[in-house]
Amino acid sequence: MGDDTQDPKPRAGLGTAAKRLLKQVDETYPHGIHPALVPGIGVEEQRNRYGTDKVVFGVTAALILAFIVWGVVSTESLSTVSTAALNWTLANVGWLFTGLVAVIVLFMLFIGMSRYGTIPLGKDDEEPEYRKFSWVAMMFSAGIGIGIIFFGPLEPLTYYQSPAPGAATAETPEAAVKALAQTFFHWGVGPWAVYGLVGGAIAYGAYRRGRVPLMSAILTALLGRRSVEGVAGRLVDMFAIVATLFGTAASLGIGAMQIGRGVEIVGGLGKLPNAALIGIVAILTACFIASAVSGVGRGIRWLSNINMALALSLSLFIFIAGPTLFILNMWPAAIMEYAQSFFHMLGLGPAYGPEAAEFTGAWTVFYWAWWISWSPFVGLFLAKISRGRKIREFVLYVITMPTLVCMFTFGILGGTSIWLRQNGDSISADGPPEELFFHVLSTLPLAQITPIIGMVVISIFFITSADSASLVMGTLSQRGKSDPDKPVTIFWGLAMMGIAVVMLLVGGGDALNGLQNMIIVSAIPFAIILILMMLSFAKDLRSDPLVIRQSYATSALRNAVRRGVDRYGDDFDLVVRRSAEGEGAGADFDSHDSAVTEWYQRTDEEGRPVDYDYATGTYADGWTPEGDVPEGDVPDLDALGGAVDPGAEPDAGEADAPRA
Repeated sequence: MGDDTQDPKPRAGLGTAAKRLLKQVDETYPHGIHPALVPGIGVEEQRNRYGTDKVVFGVTAALILAFIVWGVVSTESLSTVSTAALNWTLANVGWLFTGLVAVIVLFMLFIGMSRYGTIPLGKDDEEPEYRKFSWVAMMFSAGIGIGIIFFGPLEPLTYYQSPAPGAATAETPEAAVKALAQTFFHWGVGPWAVYGLVGGAIAYGAYRRGRVPLMSAILTALLGRRSVEGVAGRLVDMFAIVATLFGTAASLGIGAMQIGRGVEIVGGLGKLPNAALIGIVAILTACFIASAVSGVGRGIRWLSNINMALALSLSLFIFIAGPTLFILNMWPAAIMEYAQSFFHMLGLGPAYGPEAAEFTGAWTVFYWAWWISWSPFVGLFLAKISRGRKIREFVLYVITMPTLVCMFTFGILGGTSIWLRQNGDSISADGPPEELFFHVLSTLPLAQITPIIGMVVISIFFITSADSASLVMGTLSQRGKSDPDKPVTIFWGLAMMGIAVVMLLVGGGDALNGLQNMIIVSAIPFAIILILMMLSFAKDLRSDPLVIRQSYATSALRNAVRRGVDRYGDDFDLVVRRSAEGEGAGADFDSHDSAVTEWYQRTDEEGRPVDYDYATGTYADGWTPEGDVPEGDVPDLDALGGAVDPGAEPDAGEADAPRA
């Protein structure tokens, strides 16, 4: 092709009349640049006003405080209401969670494999911030945490003893393979597709469209800027905070249960009451608050990295000291079973009868709701570390890499618990669930030391998760501020503690049920928001500058080749020149439509239009982000608890990622 330049204002070789015409056309676009040539906008280039949103923070805080007071003052009535709400949800809305995860998986695979896969999560010329190895290592860290330690030996053993309806005969070799496959299903592709949707949409909006990293901002293309900045947008951010609160509080409650059991074992104590668990939550919350206000963030980051190394070392110890050959034989069989039965497990539900309905309600719907409630939290983390990646690469790695980590960990912990059961050990999923991890350790060498290490790992996960989750909720309640004010961060940390306490109280003798009930009910609103996110994200991608250019290229090439062959047979080449009106590459595209131009109109802090020169990257009034970068970026890794040198290879665990 004779001229393939992407200069937004080509002038060379044109006559005076043509130049005058192009100048007139240019001036009809914001800042004189065609929507196909906008290189993208980073959120730090925008002039946003940050600070506490009194509506989002005030209303959400009041509702959460009222909930905590209700749970403490009248635990029985809250338990009755939550149980009724859970039963209604499972009977009437359970299909929503199952169907939504299936749709999200297909949606993410589609945008990854389609023409949208070449769109960068950043500006056209932006390189990834982190090397691939570091990037993948940080995703690994997001897949390790309290949830895996708690459910690692419990869940596969449960399915081994009580398989999913129609899966296999209980406690047979086939049941063992299908038990691991069912566990992979709950912790693999499904949840990471959900996280990828939120993370990809946030990264695209913040680093390519220049929007603040709020859940509401993702819906701009669908609802419009006014609605997003009004009541509708505030509701979205409030639901995101509520979902994050309950999802994270459940992890804290689970951590407290396991630490309590560890104290019983190491100290030789009897069964601890809920009051003792509440005391453990309070102590660990005090540790989190101390870290948040003392400025020892770097120490916490190093502690988090050490903790990741301890967790991985503990898994490898169990693998080597435990039934190594059994686990090695189970892995490939379970992975193949997972791949083969994925869609059957995805569709299992009430349509298969009451037993299937009960099974999916207790496990699958609970997990889907939990992952949905964690998606704002993990999504923000994934968005930050994935800046500059192409969508195709983002989808491929985010879905596959953490899934492999979960397969590795569950294969070890679950494989060991099943092997113990097969060989006559007393281990059983019918006992206290918080005990199984320590029971596995008790059958291996160094049984006097490993439970203590296990409690240390769980405690640090507890503290760093609370720290990071509070930061994210502070960001959501302060209009996208990446370094939220300490009082706001501390408040959300205390709110998490309060909800975890209420969940434990509501659960009574079976605290895990109380945690599950609250998660499923609280995740419903955000499940609906995820549907809107997919629609809005897809609408954004259809009008991306790169997609517009691709459309122009396809149309221009098709027209040129057809005309060339018709007029000159085999002997023709391609040049770029002005076509007759209505016959060019963009004849079928309205490049002046506000839907494709309004988003890159620059404004000041009050939302008033300000002229901007894309050729020099400067505002007409002289504003510059240099030396005064707006605090609108996605929470950085330092704030999340992990520091990574973009050019360095990572140690074991580069960042303190969100952990379920």
